[in-house]
Amino acid sequence: MGNSIPEITLNDGITIPVIGLGTYKLNGNQGANSIQNAIDDIGYRLIDSAYNYENEGTVGEAVKRSSVSREELRITSKLPGRYQAYEKAITTVEESLYRANLDYYDLYLIHWPNPIQDHYVEAWQALIDAKKQGLIRSIGVCNFLPEHLARLEKETGVKPSINQIELHPFFNQAQQRDWHEKNAIKTQSWSPLARANDILLNKIIKQIADNHNKSITQVILRWHYQLGAISIPKSSSPDRQLENISIFDFSLNEAEMGHISGLTKADGRLNNLDPATYEEF
Repeated sequence: MGNSIPEITLNDGITIPVIGLGTYKLNGNQGANSIQNAIDDIGYRLIDSAYNYENEGTVGEAVKRSSVSREELRITSKLPGRYQAYEKAITTVEESLYRANLDYYDLYLIHWPNPIQDHYVEAWQALIDAKKQGLIRSIGVCNFLPEHLARLEKETGVKPSINQIELHPFFNQAQQRDWHEKNAIKTQSWSPLARANDILLNKIIKQIADNHNKSITQVILRWHYQLGAISIPKSSSPDRQLENISIFDFSLNEAEMGHISGLTKADGRLNNLDPATYEEF
């Protein structure tokens, strides 16, 4: 199957697909087979990983096995909290590349701001310099609040291309998304399906799905797409991988979008992971 997923352009000119494959807990040979299938047989071109997922080697092996050229792929990894000091960050980017046996990452993100330890600005400077060295094509962050993002630009003159944040119908991040849009930063959604069975039983979304003859999952991912967010649903199943990208032959009307967005909760975060206080190891 060819790549039929639309692409968007980031603020640095790099293009990426509007939906990708999350790889958390996809490890070893089985994980490599699953990721390779997603690339070769389903049509994924954006693959999301992280140093702390301990599967950069798995992703790299899938890329090696794939029949798709490296230039067509967009491979992401992330810098963990314990290596945010400048020299450690540079070394970690290099180690990420060695693990994956890649010459460069298309996108490399700071995984969490860890504001209490307060090294995220020097970590950002490390990513800026790694990009200048050709190790990374585009640099971004995850879970940064507006005050963290503003500080990065103020102190380095460079803003992230992407902020990957928790985003799903139970936590729609309207204010954060609006801030991103005003500042030319793309929103990427982690846990787009909320990692919970509750959302797959939601009667409101089920009715919308029935109206379109689509699955609840497809409706939720279409909602992300129409919000302008890049989603990265995880699945090891070929059938589910295909289902997750088969969202471009229908659209949700304004009322349907509103009904889904209206499911948001003030305490909708999964596991209460608040970037203002959470510290990643």
